Amino acid sequence: MQKFKTIAIVGVGLLGGSVGLAARRRRLAREVIGIGRRSSTLAKAKSCGAINRGTTSLVRGVADADLIVVATPLDLVADSIAEAAEAARPGALITDVGSTKSDILNALKGRIPRGVHFIGSHPLAGGTLGGPEHARADLFEGRPIVVTPTRTTNAEQKRRLCEFWRALGGRVLEMTARRHDEAVATTSHLTHLVASALAAATGENDLPLASTGWLDTTRVAGGNIDMWQAIIATNRTAIAKSLARYEKTIGTLRRAVERGDQGRVGRILSEAKRKRDVVGS
Repeated sequence: MQKFKTIAIVGVGLLGGSVGLAARRRRLAREVIGIGRRSSTLAKAKSCGAINRGTTSLVRGVADADLIVVATPLDLVADSIAEAAEAARPGALITDVGSTKSDILNALKGRIPRGVHFIGSHPLAGGTLGGPEHARADLFEGRPIVVTPTRTTNAEQKRRLCEFWRALGGRVLEMTARRHDEAVATTSHLTHLVASALAAATGENDLPLASTGWLDTTRVAGGNIDMWQAIIATNRTAIAKSLARYEKTIGTLRRAVERGDQGRVGRILSEAKRKRDVVGS
């Protein structure tokens, strides 16, 4: 791929730090600049090798960058992109790692100057532990990374962005922001809510018997609560539809259990196993 001269990363937590670490390990840029609100976080990012240098000034940090990756908390993404776009040089490419895309696009209407290019991204990778100290250079290897171009997206800039994510080891998929949000509402957001509901519904007196099955099923419920509240707020329509489909299935399963309908129970379990095996194989 065509290497970048300077990559600026706005927000050097787990995802932003992993982007920087992976880009530096693969020598995809001459310099990686980290931009954050706290000097202590930037110092950690530099110490672990995620960035060459850091700054608390977004305007100065993005001024010379030809690729800008916004990895701030979801509720700050749109404003961070708009601020970066105003300070970016002509020809700069901006992307993000936000978990939802439509709200970001809507919030950016009329806020991207001519000559600066924004294309949304969502790497489906992460972990329950945040911060640059948990960044990994292999975080994106083999992981789906969704790129969400629009009808006005520059084809060459889209190619550069896709090549960048592939160079980090990702498996790039292209789709509209709306289609992305509908899909992750089920595969990611509903998953978190179901895991959280299961954990919340477990009786305190039953917890001493919770073992590997319970822990595996509820793992994602240990994620950052503020982050998940922001995700749910920005994709509530699609999530509500996914919850309705889940409620229909769980209702069918409950009635089959109550009636002792082993045939219906078996069919639901078989369909679940088939889909799980497709993804897990």
